[in-house]
Amino acid sequence: MGKIRTVLGDIEPTALGFTYMHEHVITHPPADVADRDLAMESIAAATRELTSFFLAGGRALVEMTPRDYGRDPQALREISAATGVHIICTTGWLKDKFCRRWVEERTVNELADEMIREIEEGIDGAGVRAGVIKAGSSLNAITPAEEKVFRAAGRAHRETGALISTHTEKGTMALEQIELLRREGVSPERILVGHLDHKPELDYWRSVAQTGANLGVDQIGKEKYLPDSRRIELILAMVAEGYGDQLCLSGDLARASYWPAYGGWGGPGLTYILWRFLPWLRERGLDSSQIEAMMGKTPARLLQLGVA
Repeated sequence: MGKIRTVLGDIEPTALGFTYMHEHVITHPPADVADRDLAMESIAAATRELTSFFLAGGRALVEMTPRDYGRDPQALREISAATGVHIICTTGWLKDKFCRRWVEERTVNELADEMIREIEEGIDGAGVRAGVIKAGSSLNAITPAEEKVFRAAGRAHRETGALISTHTEKGTMALEQIELLRREGVSPERILVGHLDHKPELDYWRSVAQTGANLGVDQIGKEKYLPDSRRIELILAMVAEGYGDQLCLSGDLARASYWPAYGGWGGPGLTYILWRFLPWLRERGLDSSQIEAMMGKTPARLLQLGVA
């Protein structure tokens, strides 16, 4: 059984607990990002929010902020130590808008080597190693820069066994992402395709699941994009068809205004899934074992290193 690599060191999969698979804790977006609500820079606020998450029953989250969006591994280490929440840090890059200037002059192997180094040795002397690989695509397209990142992610995965967790823009290009990674030797079972609840079509979800890939239902609580009642219907349908073990739940709460800890109480916060969404699933008929699979068993399986 492989270990799970957190910002405080490796843990056994059995120690993981209920896990959100796509969140942002500390972000320092590039200066040209005009919407500064996307800048989540307060260690104190993050500590308050993750303390609430822990008290609600959350035990781990995957922090999906990559280098090109202002990753801060030292801050993550401090927050994890203060709250008891296991934090898994990412290596890799985001979509073209953010990654191009970082990757366009570098080779695929150079990018892969950086990912491998950050997983196996550490990130910029911070004393933190990454535990998951990120790659992203744009709306209805995988650009040349993005393809380079995906190919590098595949090569880094083959070396480390780390999960590849992707960004899709509005849920598009999921099947193309999977095929590109498959051509690099990645088993779809080691891919988590993100943001599929931006494309709430059961046939589409089914086609992704049929490849063997895992599905990120990770916009929970964002009613402006899709009512949670519709997310519930899709989850129930996928579970009924036997795909429940391929679903991972999260909120991707990448704005300060989404967190009560920043003082604006309108957002769902990190307790929303645990205190409101999961009880709703139970009311609609999901039993404890099915919820445990999505929140605990599947994350523990996916996040193990050395499982190619």
